[in-house]
Amino acid sequence: MSGHGAPTVQVDGRGLRVAVVAASWHEQVMDGLLAGAQRSLDDAGVADATVVRVPGSFELPVAAARLAADHDAVVALGVVVRGGTPHFDYVCQAATIGLTEVSVRTGVPVGFGVLTCDDDQQALDRAGLPGSSEDKGYEAATAALATARTLRDAPRHTSGEHA
Repeated sequence: MSGHGAPTVQVDGRGLRVAVVAASWHEQVMDGLLAGAQRSLDDAGVADATVVRVPGSFELPVAAARLAADHDAVVALGVVVRGGTPHFDYVCQAATIGLTEVSVRTGVPVGFGVLTCDDDQQALDRAGLPGSSEDKGYEAATAALATARTLRDAPRHTSGEHA
């Protein structure tokens, strides 16, 4: 199980502006990921999150980039299931590199909740649904909130100063 060794993180998300961008493919899995992300935001006290839907995981980075402009954190949710062509590899790589680039370029944390699975059952097992062994939507939202809170609370250094 990939969740082995994961930290227990509790975050105070009050006052943070959060956006969730979610793909539309694999409706049942996406419903679970979105519900998990919303539970995390509720548990952290986030008052109101912006939720945006895009067609697929390939479109997540461009939406995340736009949302990062006026949010403290972005949660990106999607699922890509391996098929018989290299399409899986291209979409997974584009989503991963694109979302990383958004985070680094903007300085806004992007919670990575994109499932990259060999089959539908692996996706269902990670979707936070009843009977799932993991809740990756919850984890991605919690990671984004924790990083946003850390960055907000971290001391800033002016140029020329050393940490």
